[in-house]
Amino acid sequence: MSDVPWLTLLWAVPAVGAAIILTLPPRMRQHVKWIALGTSAVVLAISIGLAIGFDTGGEQFQFVESKSWIPAFGARYALGIDGIALALVILTAVLLPLLLIAGWNDADADRRRAAHRYVALMLLVEAMVMISFTALDILLFYIFFEAMLIPMYFLIAGFGGPRDAGERTRAAMKFLLYNLAGGLVMLAAVIGLYVVTTDHGSGTFDFRVIVEAISSGSLDIDPTVAKALFLGFMFAFAVKAPLWPLHTWLPDAAVQATPAGAVLMMAVVDKVGTFAMLRYCVQLFPDATRYFTPLIIILAVVGIVYGAILAIGQTDMMRLIAYTSISHFGFIILGIFALTSQGQAGSTLYMVNHGIATAALMLIAGFLVTRRGTRNIADYGGVQKVAPIMAGTFLVAGLATLSLPGLGPFVSEFLVLIGTYSRYPVAAICATIALVLAALYVLWMFQRIMTGPVTKGNEQIGDLGRRELMVVTPLIALLLVLGIYPKPILDVIDPAVGHTLTVIHEPDPTPAVAEPDGGGPR
Repeated sequence: MSDVPWLTLLWAVPAVGAAIILTLPPRMRQHVKWIALGTSAVVLAISIGLAIGFDTGGEQFQFVESKSWIPAFGARYALGIDGIALALVILTAVLLPLLLIAGWNDADADRRRAAHRYVALMLLVEAMVMISFTALDILLFYIFFEAMLIPMYFLIAGFGGPRDAGERTRAAMKFLLYNLAGGLVMLAAVIGLYVVTTDHGSGTFDFRVIVEAISSGSLDIDPTVAKALFLGFMFAFAVKAPLWPLHTWLPDAAVQATPAGAVLMMAVVDKVGTFAMLRYCVQLFPDATRYFTPLIIILAVVGIVYGAILAIGQTDMMRLIAYTSISHFGFIILGIFALTSQGQAGSTLYMVNHGIATAALMLIAGFLVTRRGTRNIADYGGVQKVAPIMAGTFLVAGLATLSLPGLGPFVSEFLVLIGTYSRYPVAAICATIALVLAALYVLWMFQRIMTGPVTKGNEQIGDLGRRELMVVTPLIALLLVLGIYPKPILDVIDPAVGHTLTVIHEPDPTPAVAEPDGGGPR
């Protein structure tokens, strides 16, 4: 496999597929959905091949490709994956075909919309996310970190579900402006980091070279400069993630996008932010990370509780689900900055499980909204009597969202809390409040929508069809498998997490043990 540029193919296949779809003559555009689905299936096959060929006991970065890109700046076209990136690559590759199937008719609801543009934008987002997860050159990462905003903007503004085009445009513009502002701050930090490497030798954007120089002590960044650079990177990633209080663009964008577009944004695009915190913020600026960790831990806990409380008060089904994601992103960020192997492994696993659980819940809710024509929870009631399969799968997805034992998110949330408690017990205890709140907002939503007598207007709601079951069944199966047997994915993640903590010289806290004579811990 080493002679084939697999990581280039990983992003080039969807990019080329999008280009082909956009250039097809009108008479052939009836096939664009199948072309997009076939393209995403090829990407999935490549990602499975990467997973099979990945050696958990081998080099940190594997399938590495490195070519000179901009010699004058020391920038390289450098790609490689570790276990953390591989887990997110697999998540992206699995979700895209399901999202294309789920949104099969999204662009057909309005004749002014063009299906070929819709599926091409989906593939472009996939391509840019893939290169962001695999980039080993910081400048290369930055370019695609920002570029993915453009197709995502058009997916929200041009193909959103609600008929009010003005609302869609405002939500899309808010999404774009927030993330562009974060990106501009990050650009200043990227340039600053390059200047620092130039002052200590030849300038470079190579992530591996910079991390090795910092870890060995050959690149000694002034503490004040390091803190400023850290904040530049962290601000951009906190907007993308999003971290409270930089989250306000997410609920509007999630509501105005189609369900498939909202899942693409929350389950895939936003994961680039949390992934980048773990890779770039923590490893490039270890001392600054330690300095700002208490503040970030506080913001993460506030986001966890805040998102859960606001979810309880929502009357819009899709907005409620969006606020649950704000709470869950708080858990992910909490685990990253706990700086423990359990916390960071749990966070990475949480990124995967959150993507699957949110996809299941949001898509089933979208299928329901499409049938009934309203997102208002009060308009529903008794749906389980007319659509029992939909109600059952909605319940499983909701229980996964509240981290019920036996479903995927429980394992990751448990690891995050255990890993956090070993360093920040008060933060971990406060975060557990969200477990009770999650049960409240999920079960109350299910009760109002699915149980009781059939509300007038719901009699004709049909159950999940064959196409919809093709989407929901794999997601529910993955939640069950990862909840019962997460070991294979943790075996991939753990070595990468261990390497991260080794690089920043941050060992796990030594657990307290009892004295042999039964005395207190020592």
